[in-house]
Amino acid sequence: MAIRRREWESPVDMRSRPECRNLHGSRLLQHHFPEKLMRLVCSRWPIAATGALLASSLVSVAQAQGTNRYGNPARVAPAPTKAAIDVRDLQIRLYQFADDSMQGRQVGRAGNKKGTDYLAAEVKRLGLVPAGDNGTYFQNLPFHLRKFTDHSRLTVDGNPLLWNADFVAVPGQRAPRFITDAEVVYGGIQGDTSTQISSAAAAGKFVVLLPPAGGARASQGQAFAVRPGFAPAPTRFADAVAVATVDLDALTPAQRVAINEPTAASQIAPPRAPRAGAPGAPATTGPVDSLVLLKQQLAALQPSATIRLTRDAASRLFHGASVEGLSPGAKGGTVSAALDFVELPTEWARNVIAVIPGSDPKLKHQYVAIGAHNDHVGFATPVDKDSIKVFNDARIKLQIANEMRGLGPEQLSSIKVNMDSIRRVHPKPRLDSINNGADDDGSGSMAVLEIAEAIQAMPVKPKRSTIFIWHAGEEAGLLGSAYFVRNPTVPIDSIVAQLNVDMIGRGRTEDLPGGSDDYLGVVGSWFDSKDLGEQVQAVNKKLAKPLAFDYKFDDPIAWAGYNNIYGRSDHYNYAVQGIPIAFFFTGLHGDYHQRSDEAEFIDYPHYARIANYIRDLTVEVANGPRPRLNGTKPAKPKNIVP
Repeated sequence: MAIRRREWESPVDMRSRPECRNLHGSRLLQHHFPEKLMRLVCSRWPIAATGALLASSLVSVAQAQGTNRYGNPARVAPAPTKAAIDVRDLQIRLYQFADDSMQGRQVGRAGNKKGTDYLAAEVKRLGLVPAGDNGTYFQNLPFHLRKFTDHSRLTVDGNPLLWNADFVAVPGQRAPRFITDAEVVYGGIQGDTSTQISSAAAAGKFVVLLPPAGGARASQGQAFAVRPGFAPAPTRFADAVAVATVDLDALTPAQRVAINEPTAASQIAPPRAPRAGAPGAPATTGPVDSLVLLKQQLAALQPSATIRLTRDAASRLFHGASVEGLSPGAKGGTVSAALDFVELPTEWARNVIAVIPGSDPKLKHQYVAIGAHNDHVGFATPVDKDSIKVFNDARIKLQIANEMRGLGPEQLSSIKVNMDSIRRVHPKPRLDSINNGADDDGSGSMAVLEIAEAIQAMPVKPKRSTIFIWHAGEEAGLLGSAYFVRNPTVPIDSIVAQLNVDMIGRGRTEDLPGGSDDYLGVVGSWFDSKDLGEQVQAVNKKLAKPLAFDYKFDDPIAWAGYNNIYGRSDHYNYAVQGIPIAFFFTGLHGDYHQRSDEAEFIDYPHYARIANYIRDLTVEVANGPRPRLNGTKPAKPKNIVP
């Protein structure tokens, strides 16, 4: 699922990652809690709370030794799959698709190429019809990567800073070429919102952040253990002119070059506009219900640019004062910049598209679209994989998934207990720099592939054709779906519905406040089409054990900022075209967009139930009456990306 992208995360070389990610052989109960730690915990909390902390620690130790709360293995070997959708097949597929060798599947990079090659090879093996460009399974996007050059200039009160000696700029999606007279403000500690200025105070400013204690050392391969209160803050500084982190001193010359490599998806070239009246051409007349998505906003995915400064340069921004001695909100000088970058084309931005033709001579020219996104967010700063998992599990219990908020004493103590226990098993931090994206959206991508295999095995195919689309660049701004609906490979008006599958691998209480073994979030089905909403429910009622649907994200009150789920995945671009949609996901758990979103933490029985349900729904929509929209198509909100 797309997000206002994480700030201040730089790619790292694969060599910084340990070769061995999992250790085996020791038994959980071989490791006992230290007596001193037991006295500490028991003296501060009631028995019930102490028991909860110790139970949580046992889980953490088990995770560190190759097992986890779901009982999944650390590795699953590739093997043939079958038509039935079950736990084994989903594990076989997802452990491959979210493997380290995929390098986080960032669009435009080699890992994404490998992932899309896998998808294309599988649909070819299954016998699906190619529906991409020129008889292939690929629809290539005119996509570019950005890289800043050493011609970039930055001044403070008219005094120049030197590229590479004082500052470097990290490629961003909407990096401007110019910054003019932006006021400098100290924003606090990177990632710790308890120290940070507000979003309003950051708007329009050049925000300077200090790294957390020890954070800069992560670039040198040392431990970057997650600290209390530290995690990505995806929305807080979205309206800043630029964000600067004071951590350049810790980087070697080679690392300073590496962080400017064009590894972040940046911008899609303007799509080819369809001719007037052609499939996919925007309507020029007719009513548009502007109230439908009035509150819908997709703001810029990340701050305009991320600058990395030396401590000396940061001091010059504040008239010679040490940044460490400043209070959040302290004002500095005025920054202007001319950030020069080049745009480099890449061939590895591609949708994967395949079709199973329908069996009805008339209806086979209509399509049910089912999709997921093939990309994730790639590399990030190395962190200790054990501490980040413990921290994320503590955060999610406070209903602050992927947000930054200070944790209370009980949560901080729980983290300490868990980490002390893990350190008895693994004394040294195990650094991890790959965002594997098992749930986001490996789970959706592999479910759609399993559904394709199941439908292809049916002796009598559904009446309508089924078009399977694995979209590129969802994490960079819904790019692949935006490109497809403007440049469809089948007539856009022939698509009767779009079913979007993005993050369906979690959802239990341990992962999501309010979750359960039956949980499934359903977005947009009733909102856009009463007919489709009824089909969604009718198919669920036929199950031996129905899923528990959560419709809260259809409430327009939820369409604000971070909670804007309706506009944050690929179904949105189909809805704008007037196509009924249903979006399925199991919530924003604590490992969302983290190095800990790995295949071993997926709830496979739950995942298999959801995938089987979506298969049944796909067949039902393909055989049933065409869903009608409730009214006129949604208005396109302002600031939509792209």
